[in-house]
Amino acid sequence: MSAGHEIGALPTPTRDVYSVSRLNREVRVLLERGLPVLWVEGELSNFSQPPSGHWYFSLKDRDAQLRCAMYRLKNSLVGFTPRAGMQVLVRGRISLYEPRGEYQLIVEHLEEAGVGALRREFERLKTRLAAEGLFAQERKRALPRFPRRIGLITSPSGAALHDMLRILARRYPPAAVLLYPTAVQGAAAVPTLVAALGVASARAECDVLILARGGGSLEDLWAFNDERVARAIHACALPLVCGVGHEIDFTIADFVADARAPTPSAAAELVVPDRLACLEALARTLQRLTAGMRRELRSGRARLEAVGHRLMRAHPGVRLQQQMQRLDDLTQRLSGAELGARLQLHSPQHALGEWRARNRALELRLAGTMREHQARALGRIGTLQARLARAAGQCLAHGSQRLALAQRALDAVSPLATVTRGFAIVKRADGTVLTDAAAVAVGEEIVASLTRGAITARVTGRK
Repeated sequence: MSAGHEIGALPTPTRDVYSVSRLNREVRVLLERGLPVLWVEGELSNFSQPPSGHWYFSLKDRDAQLRCAMYRLKNSLVGFTPRAGMQVLVRGRISLYEPRGEYQLIVEHLEEAGVGALRREFERLKTRLAAEGLFAQERKRALPRFPRRIGLITSPSGAALHDMLRILARRYPPAAVLLYPTAVQGAAAVPTLVAALGVASARAECDVLILARGGGSLEDLWAFNDERVARAIHACALPLVCGVGHEIDFTIADFVADARAPTPSAAAELVVPDRLACLEALARTLQRLTAGMRRELRSGRARLEAVGHRLMRAHPGVRLQQQMQRLDDLTQRLSGAELGARLQLHSPQHALGEWRARNRALELRLAGTMREHQARALGRIGTLQARLARAAGQCLAHGSQRLALAQRALDAVSPLATVTRGFAIVKRADGTVLTDAAAVAVGEEIVASLTRGAITARVTGRK
């Protein structure tokens, strides 16, 4: 190519020029698609809540901070109002606020950091124990209907103990109560709870156990979310009711126990029947039993009278009278006919002898027939009498058995049955029953009613 020739110009490359809006939009898409939902923990600051109801705040640590936004539909589910300086745990997705070109975290869930860690541990342990079958419904045991002794695993100084004792004494006084004292909060709670559960299971002194504690924060109730306590409940050989916290509180112990009560007081009501309701049910049963026995007796009497009437109609004497009347009729008819014929053919003496012979033969045949009918009638009467005696005996035996069962059930809940086992009913001099030592004064006379007789005593002290 000669120097004089002009070299052709190179084509100008095409430029893809971004606007600011386009760049921010594509960056936002990259952020939202490139990062998953994240959990972030930090200190909350710069909190604001405009009239729209959305929350805007920052999360910061020692070296950096992050802008956050939580929209009204999500923050309405948070059970507290955030404040500056609060350590929180949030879950959300990264986005970019295009008008200012600032990236931010769109928060979907917010909780206090300490409680959040405990709740995560709670859910982790709950999932693992459920997979092992500790919460399986088929392994839960039924509670006894009428427990003779109830074990309480709780703090001896807590209000929950006094509430349960008061309810048990009011609803079902015959049940004895045994306390297995334990700590319910703090470092000693878990070891003492495990030990108390082991002792109660090994001794098997009670028909049912109540594991109880009053309300408190998640941290206060955390001993009942411990895996060692859950496994001790699972290994317990006795039916167990868990009544920990308030109605809204749930612990791992609630899921492992055979039954869950919302409060300690509710647990006490769950393990025993209502004495008054039992007495009313017994009274209704006795009324039904009495009415049923009366109906059975009336029915038996009616059947007996009907059988008596049938026996009277089928009595051999009645049938014998009918046969005798028929015999007389036939005899008369036969006598007239035979006598007329014989008188025409023979002499009167010969006709009379022949007639007497025939009459004798008829009498013999009739006597045999009557004896045969009488024997059959007597046999049928004997069968009917035996059936009547068996039916009456069965009716009376059934009624006596049902009455005895009702009497035993009534005796089981009777206060007098408690007295026969060595207890006493203590009253004031005016007959008022004493249930509280604080209700009697030192020096006051009291009367103790025993199985036989009563003892008058004077109060020298109270405990």
